[in-house]
Amino acid sequence: MTRSLLPHVFRFAPSPNGYLHLGHAYSALINARMAEVAGGTLLLRIEDIDAARCRPEFEQAIYEDLRWLGLAWEEPVRRQSEHFDAYAGALACLDAQGLVYPCFCSRSDVGSVLAERPDWPRDPDGSPLYRGTCKHLSVVERKARLAAGQPAALRLDMDAALAKLGESPAGWLGWREYGRGMGGCETKAEPALWGDVVLARKDISASYHIAVVVDDALQGVTHVVRGEDLLMATGLHRLLQVLLDLPAPCYHHHALLRDAAGRKLSKSLRAKSLRSLRQEGMTLEAVSAQFDFAQDDLVFVP
Repeated sequence: MTRSLLPHVFRFAPSPNGYLHLGHAYSALINARMAEVAGGTLLLRIEDIDAARCRPEFEQAIYEDLRWLGLAWEEPVRRQSEHFDAYAGALACLDAQGLVYPCFCSRSDVGSVLAERPDWPRDPDGSPLYRGTCKHLSVVERKARLAAGQPAALRLDMDAALAKLGESPAGWLGWREYGRGMGGCETKAEPALWGDVVLARKDISASYHIAVVVDDALQGVTHVVRGEDLLMATGLHRLLQVLLDLPAPCYHHHALLRDAAGRKLSKSLRAKSLRSLRQEGMTLEAVSAQFDFAQDDLVFVP
């Protein structure tokens, strides 16, 4: 449901593929505080498109953890797994513009380029850029492989997308960035750094990138507040927004909480969960005391 009548709409969007940790708590509290300052609304979105990793018990724990943090959000909660039709519609729109193509390569196929060229360029997440093997398949061969049931991912044709962008009235592509002390500076988008990025995996019919821009638009999100590890992804998101004729939110990429080794807190590195901290007797006041909100300007109301 579009919420465009609300002046300031923020959202916290965790994935239920593990328990929330202090980094999640920091991001959730920043969103809530900014929404309060703005007199706006806080939404909760469950990003659960990866059915193999997401579990109901983790989703339930998210609600419990956020309530323990004293947060409230508007109902109903949007669960991405219930909206694959919306993402399919966006992908169909890109397909109609000739901006996507099926890719039959495996992950090992994509990564094999590093054995030949260790200096091969990588995307901002560290993965090798796709060298376009399937991009050059004929239409006949693509159709034959699909008809034979060969699994295929769906990739954005970045060259075609950038050419399309050049034909649009959008002109300079960027966004207003309020994080890292930038105070609303116009930041140039660099989507080409991602190459022919996957927009739908073989096993999941939508990627994070396509789902997040569709969700933000449908929910009327005006202020995206998230970790600075997603800063570079914003360039890709802005490109997709223009190609799909979607509105552009303002962005604030906040500092990340890090461990003693300087690594960002993450589920994959087994950062201690809020659930565990509560069981050890840590209070909400003690959790909040660990956060330096001064490093992020909470008055974010452009």
